[in-house]
Amino acid sequence: MNDSMKWELLSSRYLVKERWATLRVDACKMPDGTIVDDYYVLEYPTWVNAVAITEDEEVILIRQYRHAAAEVLLEIPGGCVDPGEEPAEAIKRELLEETGYAFKDMVYMGAVYANPSTAGNMTHSYLLSGGVKVQEQHLDGREQIEVLLVSKDELKRLALQNNFPQALHATAVFHALARLGLLS
Repeated sequence: MNDSMKWELLSSRYLVKERWATLRVDACKMPDGTIVDDYYVLEYPTWVNAVAITEDEEVILIRQYRHAAAEVLLEIPGGCVDPGEEPAEAIKRELLEETGYAFKDMVYMGAVYANPSTAGNMTHSYLLSGGVKVQEQHLDGREQIEVLLVSKDELKRLALQNNFPQALHATAVFHALARLGLLS
């Protein structure tokens, strides 16, 4: 791929640098020499999510309140990768914390950007199978998560009816459905 379209970073400064909200403003030079002195970038940690299937062939979904949307949303499990943690380990941890399930098999489905024009982090998606409940949920103080078990056919129906409003979750669900041969 030709990198002749890349911008040169001239400077960066942080406007907000908190645990869950980091905003910086960059000054850049475009290949034609144009200076962009106020390009705003949101920094987030790397994220992970998973379509997780139990040993009984049920798909684990979750419901939780999302304050920015002011809605309770249907989602797949996932979360942030901790500093120094690999995405594959993070999704195993997140699944255990959010659902209480551990899994025998895991397939990496790829990574996507949420919005590469304003944020540089990626979400890594996995398809896990052979899940067994090994513990109760271990949620942090800001999480209230309801675990739901659905059939693969129900997952497909929910996806095709646009019941996963979180775009990164919808992407992973459709990738999983394709890998499982359920999109024909």
